Amino acid sequence: MPDNADPKPRTIDERLDGLTERHEALTQTVELTAAMQRDNEGRWHKRFTEIAESIRGLARIAEIHKHCLSRPEGEQQ
Repeated sequence: MPDNADPKPRTIDERLDGLTERHEALTQTVELTAAMQRDNEGRWHKRFTEIAESIRGLARIAEIHKHCLSRPEGEQQ
């Protein structure tokens, strides 16, 4: 007989109690995972927005430099 085998069969009520406990544990795990995912999405969105703003700023700087470089030396705007 395996070490983990019960010496007597479990009743239907004991089996239902075990399933209920497992279901509650799984429900808590899913809720925790969903909360962590929402938190990660919020942080990702904030970081993505910061990066997009930085890229737009760099694009503006590049455009200004492009105009500066396309003018002959000594020419004023």
